[in-house]
Amino acid sequence: MRLLRRLVLVVLLGASVLAALSWWWLQRPLPLAGDKVEVTVQAGASPRTVAEQWAAAGVRTPPELLWLWFRVSGRSQLIRAGHYEFERGITPRQLLDRMIKGESQFEVVRVVEGWTFAQMRAALASAPALKPTTQGMTDAQIMGALGAPDTPAEGRFFPDTYHYAKGATDLSVLRAAQQTMQRKLEAAWAERASDVPLATIDEALILASIVEKETGLEADRVKVAAVFANRLRIGMPLQTDPTVIYGMGAAFDGNLRKRDLTTDTPYNTYTRKGLPPTPIALPGAASLKAAVQPAPSKALYFVARGDGSSVFSDNLADHNRAVNQYQRGR
Repeated sequence: MRLLRRLVLVVLLGASVLAALSWWWLQRPLPLAGDKVEVTVQAGASPRTVAEQWAAAGVRTPPELLWLWFRVSGRSQLIRAGHYEFERGITPRQLLDRMIKGESQFEVVRVVEGWTFAQMRAALASAPALKPTTQGMTDAQIMGALGAPDTPAEGRFFPDTYHYAKGATDLSVLRAAQQTMQRKLEAAWAERASDVPLATIDEALILASIVEKETGLEADRVKVAAVFANRLRIGMPLQTDPTVIYGMGAAFDGNLRKRDLTTDTPYNTYTRKGLPPTPIALPGAASLKAAVQPAPSKALYFVARGDGSSVFSDNLADHNRAVNQYQRGR
């Protein structure tokens, strides 16, 4: 009986010492190979893999010890994916806490309203710490990778500021922008005016892209949309320069000539009635809304004043006077 008591005492003492050592280790800064260590934790990575990543990145602690701590904590399955950067002074407890809270480092890329998809791809290609997995892929191949193989890429991505973890792929940003555009487009379409001359949700996106390119002043956006809606109702050509320029592609040198307006292409809205076959740019939320809720107006024409605003006219005579005043006179 006395021997048993001694054994119990030794076990309890050993457990106490182990607990004390564990508490001490959890509060001590981890030894690092440099001033900073960083790791990208992929979604679904096991706690053992995460521990091995930190050891490989420069945490001079046996990965088995880190993994044991993750398991003993009972919170190892709560570790979030992301890119983590830690400096000297980080303790094992803080390391795990921050991964569970998802305190990862993010980069930012901005996609601007009115950009083409080609411009968006160029911005992603130069974005910091973003893996260029779509380099060498065609637009069609990208859309296939996003689950929309028969959908033109132009206009399908919402212009916004996107945050991403270092080491994320450009395809992940594209997917986020694609999903955001779909949500925004569906929400706008659900609130469309009853008399809007658009048969499908895709037509709304196409018109929104034209409104985006033609609007110089925010207050004019719904008026610009009204002009194009009125022209669609009566079968009048849209006669909008941005579609012609888009159809010219690399051939456009910055100067739109009369011959360009008379050369027929699928995007020449001077030679063809109705909407072009695809969007011509990435429309923002305001243009999506304007396309389906244009201003109540009878205007069929508009001309730029030169200060960003436009003059709207209901008939050709008034329009010609405005052109003479603000364009030819200038």
